[in-house]
Amino acid sequence: MIEIIELILTVASLFLGLAFVVAVILALTGRFERWWSQLLYPMIGLHYATVMWSAFFQLKLEAIDLLWACPVFFVFLMLLYVLVVSVPISIGLLGILILQLLGILKRVPFQYNLRNLLVRWKTNSLTAVAFILVVALLTVMLAFVNGMYELTSKSGIAENVFVLADGATDELFSNLGYGDIKEIALQPGVARDENNEPLVSWELYCVASQPILYRTCPKCKEVVPIARFGRQLEQHGSPPCSGSGLKITDSRDRRLLQVRGIEDPLKTSMVHNMQLKAGTWFSQAGVQSLSDSDSAEQAIQAVIGDGLSRELGPDAGKRALEVGDTFDLGPRKWMVVGILNSSGTTYDSEIWAKFQLVGQQFGKPTYTTAVLRSTDVETARTLADYLKKEYKKPAVMAQLETAYFASLNTTNQQFLIGIVVVMLIMAIGSAFGVMNTMFAAIAQRTKDIGVLRILGYTRWQVLTSFFMEALLLAVVGGGIGILLGSLSHGLTATSNIASGPGGGKSVVIKLVVDQYVLMTGAGFSLFMGCVGGLIPALSAIRLKPLESLR
Repeated sequence: MIEIIELILTVASLFLGLAFVVAVILALTGRFERWWSQLLYPMIGLHYATVMWSAFFQLKLEAIDLLWACPVFFVFLMLLYVLVVSVPISIGLLGILILQLLGILKRVPFQYNLRNLLVRWKTNSLTAVAFILVVALLTVMLAFVNGMYELTSKSGIAENVFVLADGATDELFSNLGYGDIKEIALQPGVARDENNEPLVSWELYCVASQPILYRTCPKCKEVVPIARFGRQLEQHGSPPCSGSGLKITDSRDRRLLQVRGIEDPLKTSMVHNMQLKAGTWFSQAGVQSLSDSDSAEQAIQAVIGDGLSRELGPDAGKRALEVGDTFDLGPRKWMVVGILNSSGTTYDSEIWAKFQLVGQQFGKPTYTTAVLRSTDVETARTLADYLKKEYKKPAVMAQLETAYFASLNTTNQQFLIGIVVVMLIMAIGSAFGVMNTMFAAIAQRTKDIGVLRILGYTRWQVLTSFFMEALLLAVVGGGIGILLGSLSHGLTATSNIASGPGGGKSVVIKLVVDQYVLMTGAGFSLFMGCVGGLIPALSAIRLKPLESLR
């Protein structure tokens, strides 16, 4: 019985929805105008009621669930009505506009639309500015997410097998220090180097907190130390700079640095296909004396990512750290001996150093990660399955390296959801802005519409004329917005990527504006123009010629 009721409600909701759409189109085009007051509102109520009852049965909702389900379904139906009505009509009108531009169909002279846009240039300019801001913001946000996806896709190598401790979802929580773990390097399928040794990178990954002890003075633009226990710049300059004692307004006083301890840098570079941009790999000892220090203090040799060198550079008063520069991390100084050619990968934000020294510094003396290079992709997949399901000395979590970095896209998905929500709200606002502009234009041009109809222009020709004005605002505003947003291409930003709660990596992301971002921005702008311009244009053709001339 319940199944029959569900079927009846589903069919009724579909029928009422279709009838409502047809009635709206007929009413907006001036046909059967009495339907608006007699049928449309009852249809909305009946359709809403049938959808709610259908959802109540099919989703097995409780009575208390109606408190949130009623408003959510109402908003959903309103958006659905707008899309179902506006999208087909807009597509048809776009086709007609193309035929008119080609001269196949008669149209209202373009000079008439252009003159009206110029007459109301203040209002139209404000509407175009709204399009510019929305589309530019959309382009920048999509470029950010696009850069995150490109970062994770470039970081993994298809032939590599990524091994963590059993149950670990991130390197930060992994510990491979128990059992005869190094036996996995001897498994069939592991590639070997020219010395017939397994191509395996044994690594220790950890995150260290570094206080930010320097700021750029906004007055003299010099790098100045800050008070260790305060939030202000120390006195500097002779005579003292006016920026001395200036309070620091930003809340960030520490940064999290990713440190990767490795045993053999040459083998690790082969496994990760990572080369040096400048300098050399750290020595066997992993330390060296400070040339400008009178004490016997030794600095830990470090190879850092190219992006991290730019982030740490301002602390030393430079655009980026160079080979030979030092920085503080933990209780010791670190000296840059090499810079990775790591742009576009997660390693761009890392510090590589001697495994034993990293373990001693941060109290983590065991491996967290093993990366195995196999002979080919199929062998890597077979090896990962074997280590994950059958290897028990000890049990490990093994997967393709590309799969591991793909799992870090959880943050990207959250960004996308946020972007969709924000853009939906902004699209509604922009569409209402276009509606307001076009309704005002129509109210001031009722006599013009009557004259056009008396001169012989049909309803659909007047419709396409006003519709084209809205599209012109969207195209101009959206085009400028895309151009402004495209200026973000190549810029860098620091963000986090993670596969779930906790863990994750802090990475330097390069914003990427590609053809898909441009097409999305253009389509979004065109959609807002169509939705915002359609209803005013439809209202214009409902005016009767003689009544509009009174």
